[in-house]
Amino acid sequence: MRFLGLLKADKDSEAGVPPSPEFMERCMKFIEEITKAGVLIETAGLEPSSKGARVRLANGKVTVTDGPFIETKELIASYAVLETKTLAEAIEWTTRFLRVLGQGECEVRPIAGPGDGAEAAAPAERACGSAPSRELT
Repeated sequence: MRFLGLLKADKDSEAGVPPSPEFMERCMKFIEEITKAGVLIETAGLEPSSKGARVRLANGKVTVTDGPFIETKELIASYAVLETKTLAEAIEWTTRFLRVLGQGECEVRPIAGPGDGAEAAAPAERACGSAPSRELT
């Protein structure tokens, strides 16, 4: 199954603060490991929201709002597409990535598509629109 991991933005990522060389070294080692394991399909960081726009269609009218966007808790700093057998495995790899970061929050979701099995993933949670959070150690 394919999963999309979304790393939530923080003040530094929104300010365009570049990562330290030490962080980049740790991150590149992790990316090499997850790629060799055949799990990482694609990953990239995103520019701050100040360089983007939101496009909304409501009642037939298109509205474009230029960044930056005030509410950083809903912004994304980077993404990764993972290929794993289960959601639990995708969460395990994501947890390892967050440990490389030292802190942060990621959302992990199945990518819907033919043969992905996403249509069978967590039907009760999907029907309710959300699920309770759980802590991993």
